[in-house]
Amino acid sequence: MQETPPTISRRGLLHLSLGGATIAALPGIGWAAVDRAAPASADGLPRSRPEAQGISPAAILAFLDDAQRNAFELHGFMLWRNGHVVAEGWWDPYKPERRHMTHSLTKSVTVCAVGMAIAEGRFGLDDKVASFFPGHLPADVSANLAAMTVRDLLTMRTGHESMVSGSVWRPIRTSWIAEFFKIPVVHVPGSRFVYTSAATYMLSAIVTKTTGQSTADYLKPRFFEPLGITGYEWDVGPEGISPGANGLSWKTVDALKLGILHAQNGAWNGKQILTKEWVASVHEPHTKDRYGYQWWLGPNGAYHADGLFGQYSVVFPDQNAVLALNSALPPRAGFNAGMLYKHFPAAFTKTASSSETDYAALRNRTRRLQLLPPLKPTGSPVAASISGQRYDFGENPEKVKSVRLDFTRDACTFTMEDERGTHKVQAGLQKPIESDTTITGNTLHHEYQPEVMRVVARGEWLDERTFVMTWVFVESAFRDTVVCRFSGPYLRFERSVNVNSAATELPTITGTRAKT
Repeated sequence: MQETPPTISRRGLLHLSLGGATIAALPGIGWAAVDRAAPASADGLPRSRPEAQGISPAAILAFLDDAQRNAFELHGFMLWRNGHVVAEGWWDPYKPERRHMTHSLTKSVTVCAVGMAIAEGRFGLDDKVASFFPGHLPADVSANLAAMTVRDLLTMRTGHESMVSGSVWRPIRTSWIAEFFKIPVVHVPGSRFVYTSAATYMLSAIVTKTTGQSTADYLKPRFFEPLGITGYEWDVGPEGISPGANGLSWKTVDALKLGILHAQNGAWNGKQILTKEWVASVHEPHTKDRYGYQWWLGPNGAYHADGLFGQYSVVFPDQNAVLALNSALPPRAGFNAGMLYKHFPAAFTKTASSSETDYAALRNRTRRLQLLPPLKPTGSPVAASISGQRYDFGENPEKVKSVRLDFTRDACTFTMEDERGTHKVQAGLQKPIESDTTITGNTLHHEYQPEVMRVVARGEWLDERTFVMTWVFVESAFRDTVVCRFSGPYLRFERSVNVNSAATELPTITGTRAKT
């Protein structure tokens, strides 16, 4: 695809022409496709004005207004209908080219691999789960465990009493297959729905067992490459098995393409990627709990892939439309019923009135989306005396050993030493600074602990003795707030997060200035 060099307009907009589409961004603000429809953008998807596809710009604005009014934290969205992307936007510092960690939305990708492997004759829906892993079975295999099938894994009717979250197994370095077989199968498989990431992990393990490849590698030539999905990452757990239920990081447009593939009955650019029969089966109501094959069923024929903290790929088959979202929504936030299906599919009509005023308002809104208010530079008379001082901590749950803050006019370099080593975060005082950090976040981050995380950080003084940093981990849903309160030789250190499946704040710890 022909790409022209970026240019800066007099208004300060960065313009990048990709395949005829003009992408614009205000520095430090949001990104959006603007001005004129194009045959296709860099992601291979054509663009169109929403009115041309039967969607009023005012309806999209109403959705964005409602999300803001209800304090739903959105990071990026893309709306597609009738073969065209009709609206898109990202809340700065999130951007279209950034990966975003998905959680249970990953399940709906894993079952693509299951459908493909079944179509290739590698295993069947009624094959027994225990038959794949004789070397991992316990000494006593119960009748219920022996009866469990691939179909039971797909429909979350394993016979387990309670769910297993991915956060439970992530710290375990030994076989997760063995962990699965330790779970008591107290009910007859197929009789009771219990949502559990353990079931999807076993689907991934079966794909690996029967193909000799991780689910990610198996899908590469069959799914990722045909759909033009690049730059993704998928964690690998013990025994070289993709977690299946989580661990996939990809762009907003990639989640959109997942939905488009299903809206098109498994076809992509004239090639059948998934069988029509499989696509139909994934959104059949296999349980009374409105669950298909690792897709949730919505009203009016809609269905969606749904990840913890708000990653969505929502398919509206009757309207030939798909909505993809990345967000940071607390568990049980009520977004689906209270927001998502309130606005869609009601926004889709056969025709929509054309209003230049509404279109301009939508375009301007998506250009200026921001996660946080602008940073206001602040200072403190005690910054100079604090700068460069090491504060040592006694025993604490997070095993923090020491903290140091080094101030310049434009930035604060935060240095923390813990049992994993020494870690730094650069926090901008005049404007946010983007960098990589190795700082741990697992307790607040649903037990994810990657070696390196991308962070956009900023800092400001609330008063002369209280310094607050905001760390936006822009490849995830997580945004940490770090508060340092200085009093004489002491530093009170507080850390919290916007969303988590467990505690959202750590216990306050107090450090003492090291003697020189």
